[in-house]
Amino acid sequence: MVAFTIFAGGYDVFIAAYLFNTADSSLTLTGQYPSGANPSWITGHPTNKSILYATNENIGGALQSFSISGSVLSSPIETVASEGDDPAFAVALSTGEVAILNYSSGNGRIIPTTTSPEHFNNNSAPVITFPPISASGGISHPHMAVQHGTEVFVADLGGDMIWRLTRSGGPGVYSITGQIPQPLGSGPRHMRISNERLYVLHELASTLTVQAIPAAPNGTSSIISTASIIPTNPPPPAGALWAAAEILIPPPSARFPKQYIYVSNRNTGVQAPSGDSIAIFENVDQGTRNERLQLVAQVSTGLDQIRGMQFGGEADEYLIAGGFAGTAGVVIYRRVDGGRGLQEVVRNAEIPTRTSFVWRQAS
Repeated sequence: MVAFTIFAGGYDVFIAAYLFNTADSSLTLTGQYPSGANPSWITGHPTNKSILYATNENIGGALQSFSISGSVLSSPIETVASEGDDPAFAVALSTGEVAILNYSSGNGRIIPTTTSPEHFNNNSAPVITFPPISASGGISHPHMAVQHGTEVFVADLGGDMIWRLTRSGGPGVYSITGQIPQPLGSGPRHMRISNERLYVLHELASTLTVQAIPAAPNGTSSIISTASIIPTNPPPPAGALWAAAEILIPPPSARFPKQYIYVSNRNTGVQAPSGDSIAIFENVDQGTRNERLQLVAQVSTGLDQIRGMQFGGEADEYLIAGGFAGTAGVVIYRRVDGGRGLQEVVRNAEIPTRTSFVWRQAS
């Protein structure tokens, strides 16, 4: 038997835990652990598997730390202010810092931890304010951070920009040192970096783009390829309002040697019975003049507004996804056909909605 504990955040006052048993393909809700209000985004420590962080996505948001013992989550160990409103994303960096971004107030912080990663050095993390972009008339809505070497990239949905941050002082002190403009009105939401390519998922345009990472701080690069992620077969229902959400690119492995890109559609309008889809893409002919994003598959999920999903298991064989709305709960898929497809394994609807996930192998 191989079993995994999967923690799941959401818009509630707890973080849920599930036990996924690969031997009998079961998914069991094992606990609901109290947290601050609206732990919508949770993230694990990159090296210490016993640490978990969560946002409190509220007016006057916060970042919380927890410890994991087996499949049990502690009470919140420490809570610090995000110094802004509606932090919709946080990520732990390899530097021992945790980036948290305030969607509604256009700012964020990169908060250092102490020698104990569950404790924050709150006084050495000034607020980083992202400027509005006059060309687009956009109001800054920072939505995701990704570490790239010594830089931190921030996707600004309102400003149609990827900001480049570098440390300008001690731990937690960062400044905007560059930018990577994105198509006007596209709304860059989430992004991933692979093989010196920047893949950006645009919420407002429901598109996926790829470009080479420009030289720091303000080099330029053209977008190589753009692809719509909206399902066309069957045609979208009347009244559908598409809004792209999450992008995942598992690293190649012996089991899955070819790399694919997995993105989630969110239909925020009239929902079809088949629910939202997960679109699978491949970047074909990379490094040639024919490089392009190619749709491989659209997988219907029955979920309503997939905000978060996450790979886990050996060689990232499994994918868990949940909906922000509706009552479908969470679903686990297995990657098949070398990663070109997803096969449903099990569902659990005991908690109607979940929005983010962290995998841990059960002890």
